[in-house]
Amino acid sequence: MNEAYGSAAPRSMSSTSPSTMKMFMCFLAVFMVVQTIGTVLFCLYLHMKMDKMEEALSLNEDYIFLRKVQKCQTAEVQKSTLLDCEKILKGFKDLQGKDGAANKEGPKFEMQRGHEHPHSKSRNETSVAAEKRQPIATHMAGLKSNKAVPVLEWNKTSYAPMNSLISYHKGKLKVEKAGLYYIYAQVSFCTKAAASAPFTLYIYLYLPMEEDRLLMRGLNTHSTSTAVCDLQSIREGGVFELREGDMIFVNVTDSTIVNYSHGSTYFGMFKL
Repeated sequence: MNEAYGSAAPRSMSSTSPSTMKMFMCFLAVFMVVQTIGTVLFCLYLHMKMDKMEEALSLNEDYIFLRKVQKCQTAEVQKSTLLDCEKILKGFKDLQGKDGAANKEGPKFEMQRGHEHPHSKSRNETSVAAEKRQPIATHMAGLKSNKAVPVLEWNKTSYAPMNSLISYHKGKLKVEKAGLYYIYAQVSFCTKAAASAPFTLYIYLYLPMEEDRLLMRGLNTHSTSTAVCDLQSIREGGVFELREGDMIFVNVTDSTIVNYSHGSTYFGMFKL
């Protein structure tokens, strides 16, 4: 009886599983990274080592040169040695000459700097001191008006200080920097026998959103029996804390009798 034999199933030539291949690839990648890092570190170490060797060789050459100079400076050794002492000593003297010239130029340069530096420093200090001495102040003379005005007007004078931190706007002085200020004003006026009410000088702090604040007030009740003008003066002054942007103005009860002759009526302030 003949038995039928089926053909045997062929075996797979590649028995490696995918997981094994992944592990192998990961291992290979890690190995390459480690090898790269090791190579870089070795190159750095080698570079540092070479620098140290060059420094050591340089020091060694200097030491050998100095030993040669020392030997050549000895008369007995100079006769018996095979060294070219004349050339060695000449090179050593050249080095000493260069070093001496550098040392001479160095103090000269420092001395020049020492002479220049105080002058520049003095100029800087002078400019700073000049800025500090620049006063924040103004002084203005009365400006004559032919009609009654609610606020006295003023004129800039050529002989008095005027700073940009105090500006003038329609009879008012405006401060651009906060601080303590001394405010003063003098008004001269003409008193007649017909005058019954006292002449009053007011100095106000201008407040645009509310009622103006009275800072100072001066009164003069002097009367005369003559019909001609009798000049009188009222002067007020005081220290006040002002904010940036504050405005000060002067008013009187009757501006038509104010005397505007030179030096009689004025208004000003300065920062303490």
